[in-house]
Amino acid sequence: MDNPIALREWAVAVKALETGKQIVVLRKGGIAEETKEFRLESPTFFLFPSYEHQREHLVKPGTSPSVAETVAAFEKEPGTVVVSSYAEVAGDIEVTDSETLRKLDPFHLWTENYAEERLKWKKTKPLHVLLLRVYVLDEPVAIPNDERYGGCKSWIHLAEPLSAREARPALVDEAFDKEVQAVRQALSGVL
Repeated sequence: MDNPIALREWAVAVKALETGKQIVVLRKGGIAEETKEFRLESPTFFLFPSYEHQREHLVKPGTSPSVAETVAAFEKEPGTVVVSSYAEVAGDIEVTDSETLRKLDPFHLWTENYAEERLKWKKTKPLHVLLLRVYVLDEPVAIPNDERYGGCKSWIHLAEPLSAREARPALVDEAFDKEVQAVRQALSGVL
């Protein structure tokens, strides 16, 4: 795939997605978004681990791997970023209120306070809860940590061609379907 698209997400969240510990990400859009809000640019994309904004106190205690572990791995080779997964969007749920957001608390690693901050930022825009089917690449790809991949934006176009052909699902079909059903059940009456 030439010039593939990638979603920038905290490295700790990418690892949780790759290990099947969660299937959701919460997106509001970055400060540098062209549209000033989150927009799903592609139903399929690579996951680009980001280290800029993640902080230990913003994730639930006991999150594994910890923020410190992901940062330590990155600091071994700060000139490169390892892209090791690909995602397909199985759902895009727009959340506009705190009560609905609290129902999603068991399904993600962020603290309740941080999730609430994300909801309240850009108050007129919904928080997007993406349900992701994640595939782990058989051979992760180390790419240069180029300055064009930095900044506060959700989507980046990778200069390096990548392929998702050789990948395995983070969760088998039955386990993934069960997680999607659990999220939808938690939100029943809301959707």
